[in-house]
Amino acid sequence: MGDKWRFPIDQRSAIVAQMGWPTIVIFVAGVINFALNRAVFDSRHPLLACLPQASRRLGARAALVTEFAILLIALMLAANGWPGFVWAYLAYTAANGVAAWLISAGKV
Repeated sequence: MGDKWRFPIDQRSAIVAQMGWPTIVIFVAGVINFALNRAVFDSRHPLLACLPQASRRLGARAALVTEFAILLIALMLAANGWPGFVWAYLAYTAANGVAAWLISAGKV
């Protein structure tokens, strides 16, 4: 007979999707992106060193907020039926990795 406490309107699908492998992969890549971001700001690159302290602090916070927004959007899209965003976010992580390596190694 079914659950006697459910109303007919409660037959709709769940708002929160199940967490699958795309969500896990994007989350791990997001942690890597935050670590890369931190490494760049801790690298003492000459370009960052010539900025005033207030600009460095504000820039680091703005970069973290932007990184979080990108991660949140990618997680939401992947969890709600767009698993192809795993590849886009992994490409974004790879580009961040190359840029962080160039900056920390002094190639730029």
